[in-house]
Amino acid sequence: MIGFFKQNLRSFGKDRSGAAMIEFAISLPLLLLIVGLIIEGSRITWTHQAAASGVRDAARYFARTANPDICDSQTAVDAFNADAGNSTTASNIVTRRVGDPSDAIFPGGVSVVGITPTVSCVPVAYQTDDVAVVEVNARLQIVFPFGGVFDFFGEPLDPLTTDISDESRVFGT
Repeated sequence: MIGFFKQNLRSFGKDRSGAAMIEFAISLPLLLLIVGLIIEGSRITWTHQAAASGVRDAARYFARTANPDICDSQTAVDAFNADAGNSTTASNIVTRRVGDPSDAIFPGGVSVVGITPTVSCVPVAYQTDDVAVVEVNARLQIVFPFGGVFDFFGEPLDPLTTDISDESRVFGT
């Protein structure tokens, strides 16, 4: 009986037919981690570019709709900067550009935390009047929808908070 087990144990040790499957099972978690990082990195880059494009669109919108003579009166500048409707409009422009997360295959998970359009008057050497410039600053929070997968490999991925700003000269309509 002992000879039978010895014979089978020797043949079991020489058998290499399952080695490729064992090597694949060992390397699979690392491959999945790399693929997950590539997907998350590309998705975050995509949503960040969409948000930056939305902030740029908001700055262009205010540059076209603001009064070109806004720098003639400090009261007009203060009224523009204090108008809460401008923040709502800018937030709608950025949110529309990023897209609704519920409609996407890979949800962006971008939320506008705060957005402030401001106008400032910049003196120019070759002109007597100041030039109005609209600046839109947005604070965005980007959530990693697949971040829970990375809990298996260590710490979870916390949401990313980033600031994006763009400015444009006021030309008016």
